[in-house]
Formats: sequence, structure tokens, C-alpha cells
Amino acid sequence: MARILLTAGPTRAPLDDVRFLTNASSGRMALSLVRAATAAGHEVTVVSGPVAVEYPRGVRVLRVTTTAEMLAACLERLPHVDGVIAAAAPCDFEPVRRVRGKIPRRGTGLVLRLRPTVDVIATVARRARAGQWMVAFALEPDADPRRALEKVTTKRCDLIVVNGLAAVDAATTALTVYDRGHARVGGTSGTKAAAARWLIRLIERRLMQAQP
Repeated sequence: MARILLTAGPTRAPLDDVRFLTNASSGRMALSLVRAATAAGHEVTVVSGPVAVEYPRGVRVLRVTTTAEMLAACLERLPHVDGVIAAAAPCDFEPVRRVRGKIPRRGTGLVLRLRPTVDVIATVARRARAGQWMVAFALEPDADPRRALEKVTTKRCDLIVVNGLAAVDAATTALTVYDRGHARVGGTSGTKAAAARWLIRLIERRLMQAQP
């Protein structure tokens, strides 16, 4: 049995008190992974952005809104887990300045200055202790692995799971998994429930058995 920290859903970057930047992540893949991992006997803690899905009863869920909040919750739980599955889609950019109240509508439009948000999985991986494993998801157009293979190094992951844009808010997905040496270790397609079961089995074989 492993203690797993799993990130889920999108995050939000507020523009003002009523508007925000976000993305179309539904949390369905993360929910499927929670179900698959708990069915396999693992203990799961979910750090979840705003989603409409309902997590199973008995699973600890830490609800967050912003990318910074997601990172803080992950770092708080990190000492208590054996590994991390980063299935969330944190907002990559945030406004340089958040406006209090509501930005008035202007006929001339609105220009936003954005800056990168903190990289959740890369920061978590830097804080991980020896023996903790890291699995990250990478959503890439046409499931192109080239940028994902760069991420497996920069984010210090043991495995990276590549999927395409068609997986967003869909019931099905296609996954390809690469290891830290950039070798393809497997792939699957079908419902997200079936893909999650396959991925949990893969993680068990490749990472959990390597734990002391």
C-alpha cells in the first residue's frame, strides 16, 4: 500500500474580484485515478482545484483555488506520502496586478500583463526526499512528446504521462508514458477509468516496487 498525493483539476488566476483566468480541465482523469488507486488498496490525498466532479467518500480532499494555494497544500502534505501523481492543470499565468473590486468595461478593450505562476510539480520534486517518486501529466497538442521529454528533466519526474488536447473534458483519453531517460515505457487508450487502472498498475510495477 502506498500513500499517494494526487493533484486534480484546474486552478484560477484572479483578474479582479469577479473575473479570473483558468482552463478547461474537468478533473475527470484525476477522479478516475483516485478510484483506481483506492480500489488497488492505496491511500490517496487529493489536492483539487475547482471541479464539478465528486470524489469518493473517505478520500481526503484539500480544495484550493489558485496555483500558489495548490503548491502550498502539496508541500504541506509531501512529508506524509510515498509519491505524487500530478494530474492537475494549474493555471500557467497570472496577472501582474490583481485589481480589487471589478474592472470597468471600456470601449477600448483591456490589456493584461501576465507573469508565469509557480511550477507546482517542479517545486514539489525539488523538496522531495530520497525514495519519493514523481509522476506528472503533460497535455501537448497532438500528444507530441518533445516538450514533455524536456519537462521530465526540468520537473525531475520519474515518469511523464503525455496526452493530447482531445482528452480535455472528455470521457476518453490516450496516454503515452516516458521515463526519466526519455524511453517510452507504454501507452493505452480508451475510457479514462480504464486508462487510470492501467496507469496505476504501471506505477506499481515501476515505482512502488522500487521503494525500500
